[in-house]
Amino acid sequence: MKRADLSDADCGIAQALGVIGDWWTFLVVRDIAGGTTRFDGLQRALGVSRRALTERLASLVAHGVLEKRPYCARPPRYDYLLTAKGEGLLPALIALQDWGTRHVTADGALTATSEDGSAETRRVHALLDRKLPDVGLQRHDGQRVGPAARGGVWTVLYFFPGAFAPGTQGYPPGWADIPGAKGCTLESLTYASRHADFQACGATIRGISTQRPDQLAAFATHARLPYPLLSDQDSKLAAALLLPTFRVAGVDRFKRLTLLVDPDAVIRAVQFPISDPAGSVDEMLTLVRDQ
Repeated sequence: MKRADLSDADCGIAQALGVIGDWWTFLVVRDIAGGTTRFDGLQRALGVSRRALTERLASLVAHGVLEKRPYCARPPRYDYLLTAKGEGLLPALIALQDWGTRHVTADGALTATSEDGSAETRRVHALLDRKLPDVGLQRHDGQRVGPAARGGVWTVLYFFPGAFAPGTQGYPPGWADIPGAKGCTLESLTYASRHADFQACGATIRGISTQRPDQLAAFATHARLPYPLLSDQDSKLAAALLLPTFRVAGVDRFKRLTLLVDPDAVIRAVQFPISDPAGSVDEMLTLVRDQ
């Protein structure tokens, strides 16, 4: 059945659906954000027919959501990459994931953690041996960097819901009542106290949050952290790895998890869910020493 043309509708939702078309489009955007950018890889991952995928990719290119970048001249082959317009869909992708996790696969309760054996936990642990995408994140000092450190060192990436300096715009109402949300300051300070031990093992530490860089800068200064905090406020890394999030006070926030990344930017260990923020630091230090 031919879909009605909604391009001239006054409603932004209708206009967006006129571009997105159907649910396959979000899966295409999901996989491209995750690093699968070539036709054959997308076709294998999605299990969609080649004709249908060709039509969807052509439509997304025509609407400026994707751009084609040649990687082979004979025969002509292309990477399909998200444009700035396409990256604007990433928060919507994360919102869909959060809604599905909370309201479809769970009972609708707001939580910042997960259960052992849940679909969300299995998805996170499936990140083992996956290469970390080199997306640009802004450090709390304003510098733009990739998530993994360079220079032949291991990287400990701990993702946290939110940490705020006293006297700043702080925690939203009811924060302490959300399971798993508390403990960000304790976790960060514990990593700070173990910083020299991690360095001695050839590992560097980075904290990542969806908070704004200025909020992270205020907290890093207050807590005197000896390592950087990175902002994923645009959901680029969250969408690339399909990391677990929860939404509170209009903001998507990471559920607490930690990744150990080797010098080649490959994920070698995962901690999730984390019920003891301080204890997880010592557990991670043991994992680093074992490497």
